Amino acid sequence: MEITINLKTGDRTPLYEQIYEYIRDEIRNGRIASGERLPSTRSLCRHLDISRSTVELAYEQLLSEGYIESVPYKGYYAAKIEGLYQISSPQPAQQKKEEEEKKRYLYDFTPSGVDLKSFPYNTWRKLSREALADDRSELFRLGCPQGEYGLRNAISSYLHQARGVNCTPEQINVGAGNDYQMMMLCVILGGGHRVALENPTYRQAYRLFANMSYEVCTVAMDDRGMRVDGLEESGADIAFVMPSHHYPLGTVMPIRRRMELLGWADEKEGRYIIEDDYDSEFRYKGKPIPALQGYDGNGRVIYIGTFSKSIAPAIRMSYLVLPPKLLERYRERCGFISSTVSKVDQMILQKFIEDGYYERHLNKTRALYRSRHDTLLAALKDLKSDVSISGENAGVHLLLHFHDGRSEEELIRLAAEKGVKVYGLSGYRIDETSGETPGENCSDSQEAVILLGYANMNEEKIILAVRLLAEAWDAKS
Repeated sequence: MEITINLKTGDRTPLYEQIYEYIRDEIRNGRIASGERLPSTRSLCRHLDISRSTVELAYEQLLSEGYIESVPYKGYYAAKIEGLYQISSPQPAQQKKEEEEKKRYLYDFTPSGVDLKSFPYNTWRKLSREALADDRSELFRLGCPQGEYGLRNAISSYLHQARGVNCTPEQINVGAGNDYQMMMLCVILGGGHRVALENPTYRQAYRLFANMSYEVCTVAMDDRGMRVDGLEESGADIAFVMPSHHYPLGTVMPIRRRMELLGWADEKEGRYIIEDDYDSEFRYKGKPIPALQGYDGNGRVIYIGTFSKSIAPAIRMSYLVLPPKLLERYRERCGFISSTVSKVDQMILQKFIEDGYYERHLNKTRALYRSRHDTLLAALKDLKSDVSISGENAGVHLLLHFHDGRSEEELIRLAAEKGVKVYGLSGYRIDETSGETPGENCSDSQEAVILLGYANMNEEKIILAVRLLAEAWDAKS
């Protein structure tokens, strides 16, 4: 059997998607009968004069949706779909858009990915049963606004041992995610502040502070993090930094710059540093980097951390470590606000930490991400484009710097044509002249930088995805 498809090479729809849609419609309309054998990927690519990987992408999509079946040692056959119930009602626009997006991309190098397959389901289920085993009606009453003492004590011990944070359980506030914690922090700090963030920066923090009616500015970075001379010139009294592993650049702030930053905070009353300890758990080379808070002897550092990245996003548990002076202000201004995390979930997480499950899970996940990190680095060596790599050995993403003059927009488009989604660094930059918040189409006059996250793809997919990127980028270089 031969299939002749009028492929439009200049069309915005990728070639693999054109092949997929043609064969899908032929099967739906009965022009390719169920059980009929399709041409092999090798013969079809020769017939259409395209790369074999393009045909393989189309067949993989057809397989995943059940339109064709693969019979070992025989080939591909049209699946039987007659009699299947067809949903004819129109889909909501957002759902349709999401489905089209999933169909378009076979591989997604999202830098914010998490491997949910490694989540310890059995352990979590066991701890859930134990928490609810007895008649414990107190679990369903409102608890301490700051979070249950047992959990705060477990977090305090973990932070001291793993991150070098000096705090008591009384200084910790547990809440539903970083967004909530930063909004609460704005209430604690009160108005009239100017917040400085690194550029590029974590877009959610920038938007939150701006929407909480704070003056927001950015300070340039060098290879050691936020420049303290720029911070001084900015007129800010609050600095938001990620010293242990900057997102998205992956920069690690050395001890001298940390001391300079603490010195800036000590110069004037009312200055604070917000330390977001993003991705600090995942480091694959050298010793762990201690938190900035551990060096603070004057109560200037507000520490924020989360379990969303190390366990799962749906856990929705983050924590603030407040300096003593701000702890008093918290009790005055926010002590009446009920906890946003259920006592049952808090008890499960407490036992998860106390019984050593969290440490074992982190070790397992760290080894998993290290393997994917190494696989990605090895695969990228085959790229012929003029690129350099940074941000490796920590976190769950790295950066490709292109030196051939191509724009991020072009590189992202070429990758998308092969069914691979990648992300540009310009989406994390802020236009300091207009004050615009970061966005996907934010202009960037500097070299093109692409972020590749590897947490949500296994080694096999990483290798296949990089091969497609090589086809997309090297052919045009």
